[in-house]
Amino acid sequence: MSESEQRNRPGAPANDPAGGSADQARKPSTVKRGGGDPAGRGRTTIADGVVEKIAGLAARDVVGVHAMGSGLSRTFGAVRDRVPGGNKSGVTRGVKAEVGEVQTALDLEIVVDYGVSIAEVARDVRENVISAVERMTGLEVVEVNIAVSDVKLPDEEDDEPDSRLQ
Repeated sequence: MSESEQRNRPGAPANDPAGGSADQARKPSTVKRGGGDPAGRGRTTIADGVVEKIAGLAARDVVGVHAMGSGLSRTFGAVRDRVPGGNKSGVTRGVKAEVGEVQTALDLEIVVDYGVSIAEVARDVRENVISAVERMTGLEVVEVNIAVSDVKLPDEEDDEPDSRLQ
């Protein structure tokens, strides 16, 4: 069969003016592998400790929050910080998180400075914690319970003595 006969045969690839077939002239199509949204191709889990750290840092940023945790937990934390290898991050002191697949709930224990409005400090802590946790994790914060365990008086010494090291 001659070339012109092949060109005119039904089902045969048509040649373009440049001499190549129409199939060769097209750009190669990109093949999507896996299909669907990449976010649906696996699971992300966030540990309780991650949420606790975020919440602890966010709570400490609020003016009027002197410390996190009860006096007892702060004392144990100060001792633990001095023991080599026993340094569990003090950032999570006074913070307890329960983390599910899409939601989290937090319990915070704070010490406030004397003279501040406890209701305003609690509101500001709640807003700051919810904003930080939801922005960073994508989890919905369903509740933030705040327990004020103490008030730091201006003339009181801190429970945690300053380190001798500089």
